[in-house]
Amino acid sequence: RFSLLLLNLEEYYFEQHTANHIINKDSKDERKFRGSLKICSKSIIFEPDDSIQPIIKIPLRDCISIKAPEDNEANNPFTRNTSGGISVVCSQVFLIKERNVIAPYKTIRGRKEHLFQLDGAGKVGDVVQTLHQLYRASCLDKMGDQAAMITAILQSRLARTSFDKNRFQSISETLHMECKAEMVTPLVTNPGHVCVTDANLYFQPLNGYPKPVVQITLQNVRRIYKRRHGLMPLGLEVFCTENDLCSDIYLKFYNYQDRDEVYFLIATYIENHIAEHTAESYMLQWQRGHISNYQYLLHLNNLADRSCNDLSQYPVFPWIIADYSSSVLDLTKPETFRDLSKPVGALNKERLDRLVTRYQEMSEPKFMYGSHYSSPGYVLFYLVRVAPEYMLCLQNGKFDHADRMFNSIAETWKNCLDGATDFKELIPEFYENDSSFLVNSLKLDLGKRQGGKMVEDVELPPWASGPDDFLQKSQEALESPYVSEHLHEWIDIIFGYKQKGSEAVAAHNVFHPLTYEGGVDLNSIMDPNEKVALLTQILEFGQTPKQLFTTPHPQRIIPKLKSLSRTSSHSISIAESPVSPNEESFEDLTEESITLAWNNIAKLKLDEQYKIHKEAITGIAVTCNGSSVFTTSQDSTLKMFSKESKNIQRSVSFSNMALSSCLILPGDTTVISSSWDNHIYFYSIAFGRQQDILMGHDDAVSKICWRDGRLYSASWDSTVKVWHCVPGETLSNKKHHFELLAELEHDVSVNTIDLNAANTILASGTKEGTISVWDVTTAMLLHQLPCHSGTLLFVLFAFFFCTDSRHLLSTGEDCCFKVVDVQTGMLISSVTTEEPQRCFKWDGNTILSGSQSGELMIWDLLGGKVIERIKGHTGAVTSMWMNEQCNSVITGGEDKQIMFWKLQY
Repeated sequence: RFSLLLLNLEEYYFEQHTANHIINKDSKDERKFRGSLKICSKSIIFEPDDSIQPIIKIPLRDCISIKAPEDNEANNPFTRNTSGGISVVCSQVFLIKERNVIAPYKTIRGRKEHLFQLDGAGKVGDVVQTLHQLYRASCLDKMGDQAAMITAILQSRLARTSFDKNRFQSISETLHMECKAEMVTPLVTNPGHVCVTDANLYFQPLNGYPKPVVQITLQNVRRIYKRRHGLMPLGLEVFCTENDLCSDIYLKFYNYQDRDEVYFLIATYIENHIAEHTAESYMLQWQRGHISNYQYLLHLNNLADRSCNDLSQYPVFPWIIADYSSSVLDLTKPETFRDLSKPVGALNKERLDRLVTRYQEMSEPKFMYGSHYSSPGYVLFYLVRVAPEYMLCLQNGKFDHADRMFNSIAETWKNCLDGATDFKELIPEFYENDSSFLVNSLKLDLGKRQGGKMVEDVELPPWASGPDDFLQKSQEALESPYVSEHLHEWIDIIFGYKQKGSEAVAAHNVFHPLTYEGGVDLNSIMDPNEKVALLTQILEFGQTPKQLFTTPHPQRIIPKLKSLSRTSSHSISIAESPVSPNEESFEDLTEESITLAWNNIAKLKLDEQYKIHKEAITGIAVTCNGSSVFTTSQDSTLKMFSKESKNIQRSVSFSNMALSSCLILPGDTTVISSSWDNHIYFYSIAFGRQQDILMGHDDAVSKICWRDGRLYSASWDSTVKVWHCVPGETLSNKKHHFELLAELEHDVSVNTIDLNAANTILASGTKEGTISVWDVTTAMLLHQLPCHSGTLLFVLFAFFFCTDSRHLLSTGEDCCFKVVDVQTGMLISSVTTEEPQRCFKWDGNTILSGSQSGELMIWDLLGGKVIERIKGHTGAVTSMWMNEQCNSVITGGEDKQIMFWKLQY
């Protein structure tokens, strides 16, 4: 029945002794109860073995005397068969869990003596000495002085003990480090010793509670997070699951060096097993539909220091539904939903106007809201029916007033809209499967409301048939298309760029300065009393999550067509939109074959290979029917290779300089090649001759693209040029007419370019590793992103059905893949590779890349790992072509060869 929640906030449980509690000694009413005496930093607690009897809690500050018998006391009651006794005289005690019922504590006032007879008489002197020390601490006037003295006593105890190595799972384990720490659970911490070996993480509580040792096998660890605890960077939380809300252990260290060393040891161990997830990698998975809105919010909370073990930083989830009166919940109507672009405090315009007026009249530091959207009190407001002991712990043994309890969903929502000081959001439990927090299944006496009605189960909206149905519909609302389209707006407010600064002011999202990370530096406050008071205020008031994003968060990609669920590791959860049968045939068949191809891309097999150049191959283009393959090379030649006759049918040299890329114009009549001699050459396939030259640059042309009658050329002269080309009449020898439409200026040489599917956005990569994103229609620079350290080698928009090509993948000499969201310019994923990847194709999830060493590599981008390596060229893979169905690939390499690859299902 005893738990650490019976202690006061910031109190420690030191030791326990088996004892008898003797009441009314030497009278006919004398009674003796067997049980356990707990010595805590601010109280003495006796837990009787008989669960009908109440647990007795004696605050040390209410003690009048604490003593043991002395030999020269003739009239001492302990001399008669009561050896090992301690007498505690106090002015008040608390009776807890009488008849084993969780209820508000009963206070018994008045002077009374309690005798505790310890089993081991030899321990009495030490116990009394400890109690005297702790009594002196509790009698100090100032909280800071009390905390300092108790901390000194605790540290002295920890210094006299060490981790018991007999607790190791195996005698062959190697000890890496040992230090002091506290295990954190909601509202309480438990001091002890941490030990990290080559196989396990151990925590041994000083008091042996709740068990002698907690062991975490490192092999089972899936995630590990550094935490801010009590505003200090001292926490560490370890998860052995991928998606669970609650962790396996949360530790708080006494200095950040110990915390960082334990983190390093565990992270080093697990990095060989799992990839570390960042906000960006989860964002990519969420945007693509690989994880749900619920899972994404859970991961963001985790990354922003929110933990179920810390009620002042409990995970925060949004109010989603705004309709709690209808009999049917209609998720197709926007008015069913709360406006996710505003904080709760800004949802009611009248209330907001009053708050803004007050804010404008306020002197610095200004804030709009006098209370927060997440605090320990709010969390337990929602959870009181399943966590009553936490509420009693937080509120000194009392429940809240019955009319202020969580009585009704509709009432609570209305209060959040209209209440002068109520701006709270929700907690994850509203979107999970356990509805017990809505039901008073423990039959708690939570009081009587003004109308005489007892507080029982939470009153649900008319559209919910019961608690489980309410949660089911809440989940459906959270995963609905409306929320998927607007959730990024709420993320901007809670975790993103609207959390602080001028954007927060514009969004009416300004809370008290103390609630923000870095709002106060506890180390700079020298007065211990001021420090304790400030910390208590902040922890009770609530804290704003760590800011995860400083630029606008990208929107989720909402599929516009019916999409097939992917198999294997790519299970896409996409709401199917209705498509009429005659609409779907060709699009869906194409998509089905492409999805099938990418799911089996690891089954690429080498079909044929030919050495056709004298230097590295730089470009590959194939005619529509697939019969002719054109290649360019650093040997300055353009060659035409016949797939049928398996030989070179044409070889053309335009100058003695290397050619850098090639493409075939629609209609298969003309091949365009770019050259290091600053020119672009047009070659007529039908007439077998050079047709035209575009002298458009002042340095080597590195890459060309053709879309809708426009030529895009990138050059080492630091420009990308957009040309309108009117084809010449071949028979009459009229030349092409070139009109320069736009010139996109860069600071350094441009190595590579690509356009999105709509031909509206162009991305360019430079030799310094920067990606520039341009609006082609206005020639405006949208974003400039320093993505890579070292030269950027290749950049490509995702080919992904039902999307607007929002994601851009790049690779550089720094051995990294980087994914950028074009809409916001945000870097949303980064995957490290062993060696540079020189070229690639991707579908938004899986990458097929050509490596520096010549291998073809297949990557799971979301998992950040290699799925397959296929032996290919001797030397770097320098160019790659893939057909529209994605089942045929041609690669060119430094080994002067072209290789034909086929998918073999």
